[in-house]
Amino acid sequence: MSIAFLAAIERIPLGTAVAIEFLGPLTVAAVRSHSARALAWPGLALVGVILLTEPWAGSVDLLGVAFAVLAGTCWAVYILLTQRVGDSFAGIKALSLTIPVAAATAAVFGIPQAAGHLSWGVLATGVGLALLLPVLPFTLEMLALRRMTPTAFGTLMAVEPAIGVLLGLIVLHQVPALVQIIGILIVIFAGAAAQRDGQRIHAPLSDAIHPFRPDKAAAAQGDE
Repeated sequence: MSIAFLAAIERIPLGTAVAIEFLGPLTVAAVRSHSARALAWPGLALVGVILLTEPWAGSVDLLGVAFAVLAGTCWAVYILLTQRVGDSFAGIKALSLTIPVAAATAAVFGIPQAAGHLSWGVLATGVGLALLLPVLPFTLEMLALRRMTPTAFGTLMAVEPAIGVLLGLIVLHQVPALVQIIGILIVIFAGAAAQRDGQRIHAPLSDAIHPFRPDKAAAAQGDE
């Protein structure tokens, strides 16, 4: 998921990549709802993504979009696999299993590229990124959802594409056009609306907590 996302932002704006990747968990939430109405939200988000990429302008990087779609697909699969792992491990213990596996998988791609280019500064940066990218976000997601209502948490996660656009503007100086801003707003609206239905019924408390898993907060609060 991370490898594909990083490959995507090399080719397309950060906000666009985040919005496309966001289609993965949004689709999972819609399918889980077992409601035909909920399936409309991924379709609406796709409209927003089309506005973001502006294919009619002829300047869209198809490979970059493909990498972002791959990242979104991996995110969707991650949710499903983490659910199975979470059934066996309570709290954040599952991370001690999944993070090393992810590191070993990424090493297959990363070590050949890094060979001959490593320095103490690069290694220190790598350690910082390892904490900032997989470890802290996933841990904080689990802890936050135990203390927030599921709707509030899911709605905040739906704002993620907007944060991507904002960071792209501030850090990378990627200025979105008006039609792209409208696209981002559509994606956010679709993501927030999907929270009403995206539930897993009778889920074990030990399940790994993740965006679009509204049952987790209720289960944790009931246990307390």
